[in-house]
Amino acid sequence: MAFRGVDYFSVDSLFSEEELMVRQTARRFAEERILPLIRECYRDARFPTELVPEMAELGFLGANLEGYGCAGMSSVEYGLVMQELERIDSGVRSFVSVQGALVMYPIHSYGSDEQKQRWLPALQSGKAIGCFGLTEPDFGSNPAGMRTTARRDGDSWVLNGEKTWITNGSMADVSIVWARAEEGILGFLVERGTPGFSTSDIHGKWSMRASVTSSLALADCRVKDRDRLPGAKGLKGPLSCLSQARYGIGWGVLGAAMDCYETARQYSIVRKQFDDRPIASHQLVQEKLAWMITEITKAQLLAVQAGRLKDQKKLEPAHISMLKRNNVWMALECARLSRDLLGANGITDEYPIMRHLCNLETVKTYEGTDHIHALVIGERVTGVAAYK
Repeated sequence: MAFRGVDYFSVDSLFSEEELMVRQTARRFAEERILPLIRECYRDARFPTELVPEMAELGFLGANLEGYGCAGMSSVEYGLVMQELERIDSGVRSFVSVQGALVMYPIHSYGSDEQKQRWLPALQSGKAIGCFGLTEPDFGSNPAGMRTTARRDGDSWVLNGEKTWITNGSMADVSIVWARAEEGILGFLVERGTPGFSTSDIHGKWSMRASVTSSLALADCRVKDRDRLPGAKGLKGPLSCLSQARYGIGWGVLGAAMDCYETARQYSIVRKQFDDRPIASHQLVQEKLAWMITEITKAQLLAVQAGRLKDQKKLEPAHISMLKRNNVWMALECARLSRDLLGANGITDEYPIMRHLCNLETVKTYEGTDHIHALVIGERVTGVAAYK
């Protein structure tokens, strides 16, 4: 049965015809191309690389950037694409989010003209894949403590350190690597095959199995100064990239929540217990469905307002923290309640619930944990930082 959408409060009336058209395009692609593959991909821990050219052709890569072949979508259009992709699987949305928000965005914002001309068309077309190297084995929530170093040596830089939990890492043709130098935190474009640079995949994941997750190692890795992002200095650079990615997550998890809710709603209508009545007729079941649709609706309105503010250049990092924190929490709770309503069937991959539930446990942690975003919001409302 084709997905009809989840819209209790006429949220669709807030979208323009162009925005609805973008959503329909993404929805059709997600259902016709990703959905038939995703169960096997998740079982096999394989990312569906064969879909990358198609996603590129549809304009999903770097969708909200201007120029260099990018689609130039509005922030709301971009968010709707993230929603539809994650309605099928967080790993696929994560690939698109990293490619656009964490690789293309820093090159677009902080790169030289030469870097932009070389990399952005290739990344937009899917002919090149990128990754973002910030998190380290000992430093995730505190990127200021990073130990990866960059030492200037003539017209080159020598990089040493390790990055981990890197989406697309071993697939990447170019890695955005952040390192500490005497001048401050700097960003570098490190190409696949550069001497001293290696990658290894992280195995044994029970979450994000249809996504490539890797570690990056830099051992006296030498890159030219022309491969340094000239406009990025200090933590503002990588943190601004994370803001772009977190915004996309706030929309994406709506899709996962919608899929869980709609699966549970339909199941409760056809599943019969106690005098051959559908379980949807029971008060406890209706209470769970009522909670889910209410929270999804509130999260939709939060996402739409965030998108409008972003297009007006009024969206602040603290706003994005509320969007990401609330919507991921909401999606996780919807997944858990849906699993409960499906009973034992909820743990099988015949249904998408358990896959969403496992994936969302990662989404809750990456791009800023629930706790870190709570502290960002807390600082905004009190004026007092409480990170230490």
